[in-house]
Amino acid sequence: MPVYAKNKKAYHDYEILETLEAGLVLDGHEVKAVRNGQMKLSGGYVTFHNEEAYLTNAHISRYKFTGTLEAYDPDKSRKLLLKKSEIAYLSGKSKERGLTIVPLSVYTSGRHIKLQIGVARGKKLYDKREKIKERDLKRQEQIFLKKQH
Repeated sequence: MPVYAKNKKAYHDYEILETLEAGLVLDGHEVKAVRNGQMKLSGGYVTFHNEEAYLTNAHISRYKFTGTLEAYDPDKSRKLLLKKSEIAYLSGKSKERGLTIVPLSVYTSGRHIKLQIGVARGKKLYDKREKIKERDLKRQEQIFLKKQH
């Protein structure tokens, strides 16, 4: 199960409350581009239109061996494959104040390309600073213990 793209910024900017797996509707050349690692999830989010979920603002570069593609938009919205109950649940969560649905990673499950999405709450600046401070203290503690041995 190789991971083709990861949204590291999401883990930094958001507190992930829960995760779900969704299928992703892609064209053939987009699948090849994703398998080549030409996908960026940073800045992406999930929107809902007509009781369907879409991945918006995720970038899939044009596959270099594709012939002429007129008007190919690498940032177009791509449909997500979810159950109706999951769409209703996520739609409700996205309407709650302070919550958003963000893509976390793209990987394969068998021969299908899957997207891991998360229900997230934005972190405040002081939360981010606190996390960095904890990480630095832990690192210094490890270095100190290593020097003593």
